Amino acid sequence: MGKADFLSPKAIANRIKSKGLQKLRWYCQMCQKQCRDENGFKCHCMAESHQRQLLLASEDPNKFMDYFSDEFKNDFIELLSRRFGTKRVHNNIIYNEYINFREHVHMNSTQWETLTDFTKWLGREGLCKVDETPKGWYVQYIDRDPETIRRQEEQARKKKQDLDDEERSAKFIEEQVRRGRDGKEVEESPVFTELIRESEEEKVAFNMGASSCVAGPSKVSSALGASALKAAASSTKRKDTSSDGRADKKKKSALEEIIEMEEKKKKKKQSVRTDYWLQPNIVVKVVTKRLGEKYHKKKAVITEVRDKYGAVVKMIDSGDKLKLDQNHVETVIPAPGKRVLILNGPHRDTEALLEGIDEKSFSATLELDSGPQKGKRVDVPYEDFSKLA
Repeated sequence: MGKADFLSPKAIANRIKSKGLQKLRWYCQMCQKQCRDENGFKCHCMAESHQRQLLLASEDPNKFMDYFSDEFKNDFIELLSRRFGTKRVHNNIIYNEYINFREHVHMNSTQWETLTDFTKWLGREGLCKVDETPKGWYVQYIDRDPETIRRQEEQARKKKQDLDDEERSAKFIEEQVRRGRDGKEVEESPVFTELIRESEEEKVAFNMGASSCVAGPSKVSSALGASALKAAASSTKRKDTSSDGRADKKKKSALEEIIEMEEKKKKKKQSVRTDYWLQPNIVVKVVTKRLGEKYHKKKAVITEVRDKYGAVVKMIDSGDKLKLDQNHVETVIPAPGKRVLILNGPHRDTEALLEGIDEKSFSATLELDSGPQKGKRVDVPYEDFSKLA
């Protein structure tokens, strides 16, 4: 019997039946052919083309399984990143959208038996953030685009800089308040001395004002009146001079504040402590999870420092080379007696020997092994030294 015409009822019915998803058990992944019923699938399995595909797959089955697994993973992650971005979403929602495409790679041809196994694998490889809830597994895509990472780090640095500026202004205000309290004039208490007469015939003289006068018994009243007027005049002058002195002092203190701020800025620029600490030939530990479980919490040696804040590291276990930011690594504290390098502070770039660790103060006692202060013992925080390679 010949094939039905394109516009015949039978042909139209066949096209309607072939639309949409069919049963998975009647789908051949090797040939990428969907059969409509059991009889059609049986006939396809007996076909010569299907037998040739099976012979090819039997030569290297792992190769075909890896290929299908990679295709499934890439298509799944592409749909997740394009459709949902970095939002947290249920894995079944993504999978239902993924299988809407008729020519998708079926999971029974991959290395994962269930969707839960695939979700756990994504979390172990660090491709997505996964978490289990009573409603099922949720996934969240991790954007590893270099431009996105650079933008996030720039925003974090800007936020940190804003916080530093706020703290600096708060400290400056506190310093001004403290100096204002210390700068208040304290009135001196009067000092009382004993009256001593050198001879019996000497007359007593009282200093009631700016100048002293010696008066006899007939001139006491006039002397007291003149001294009272002089004392009142001197007190008014003293008040005027004290008010002028306070105004001058306020003006001088404001000028001194500006000078001190400039000196602090110069000292800060010349300070021995910096916000970068990476040095070559030291051992560090990778703390970022963006690279997956393979490198997380693994030790590496810095081979090259780039732009002060970045470094090329070589993994000790695998020998892989990575380019990381200093925020992605931390220092390594060796056992007592081992050699370390001081990375920050007044003894920067100085080699030393680790003598002991103080867990309460998060610091260690080091004996300097180089430089003019060789043999001196100093206490250095954990983050300011690291093990030498």
